[in-house]
Amino acid sequence: MKNGFDFIRGGTVTSAIGFQAGGIHCGIKNNGSLDLGILFSEADCACDGVFTRNRMKSAHVRLDRERLPGCSIRALVASSGCANAGTGQQGIDNTLAMMAAAAKQVGADEDQMVAASTGVIGKQLPIDRIVAAIDNIQLSKDGGHNLAQAILTTDTVTKEAAVSAGDFTIGGIAKGSGMVHPNLGTLLCFLATDAAIEPGFLSQALRCAVDVSFNMVSIDGDTSPNDTVLLLANGLAGNDIITAESPQAGLFQQALDALCVHLAKAIASDGEGAGKLIEAGVSGAANPLDARAAARTIVASPLVKAAMHGNDPNWGRIVAAAGRSGTELVESKIDLHINGSCLLKGGRLLDYDHKKVAQSLKDGPAIIELNLNLGQAQATAWGCDLSPEYVNINSEYTT
Repeated sequence: MKNGFDFIRGGTVTSAIGFQAGGIHCGIKNNGSLDLGILFSEADCACDGVFTRNRMKSAHVRLDRERLPGCSIRALVASSGCANAGTGQQGIDNTLAMMAAAAKQVGADEDQMVAASTGVIGKQLPIDRIVAAIDNIQLSKDGGHNLAQAILTTDTVTKEAAVSAGDFTIGGIAKGSGMVHPNLGTLLCFLATDAAIEPGFLSQALRCAVDVSFNMVSIDGDTSPNDTVLLLANGLAGNDIITAESPQAGLFQQALDALCVHLAKAIASDGEGAGKLIEAGVSGAANPLDARAAARTIVASPLVKAAMHGNDPNWGRIVAAAGRSGTELVESKIDLHINGSCLLKGGRLLDYDHKKVAQSLKDGPAIIELNLNLGQAQATAWGCDLSPEYVNINSEYTT
């Protein structure tokens, strides 16, 4: 355990003690893929969530925010293929019906449920199909893998992982491929731990982890009405309750951060039409807000994303993006590296090997390192290249 925690091979949201899950096809999607699932805990969970900042909010976001933070959550039910956003009171009623059916299936009270949906905006959930299918969901210890599939939309792969740290385990799954931008994007993430955690610290740790991970990802600059990150803690590991002052607080935060960053990078790598991951590390900023703003602006820039798609080390676009981010910047102090090659030193263009850098972009991810040399603050953001396939996917999304 180099950092006090290890990633678990084949880990998923049910890797922690006392969690089961399952998924099924209920008919929301027309292609026969899984589109409905449940995550269940054998014991009551402390639970909180982080949600979209879009003023338009899906039905499940409105209901979950009323119930969280909570100390007796037992399960969540999730669907994909229909966002259940822009659906008015009928959308609220449908989510309540979905929660009620899932509560009955797992033997929990209706107010012990949370929910999530993702997909096309403006359509009602086929609630009769959903309620009928929920009784057929088979929950199991390995069912986290099926739940990870059941929440996908335009994703091409599942995003799932787990970490073991000391006495406890944290597992997670996520989805996200398009409409993703800082302050959350079209993403769902479910995190489950068997650690015993004081609810106030659970909320604090979740927000810190989201801030360094999902809020540092940008695929296309849009955020949806559905974005949801949920953390459930059932305490079945039997550890001493972790509070902000506990010796294990730092370890829990580090492990949660690492898990969320892993899932966030998986989302960025699987951006709609993406060919490569873009990672922008900004160091030497005057303050943390400047570092974050510069990093996020770089990965969100359509010009930077297009250049990386073409394997073009167009350093001017990177510096210009940082320059318009609002970050304090002195041109004569900037150092810039792309995939380990130094292009700018003290704001001066070096005689670098253009073909070497271009080949490095063709062979793998685009790792951008920008040092502002103004302070000690640093931040990292993730995105992907912009390809013609992105336009194709989103020009035909509902047709």
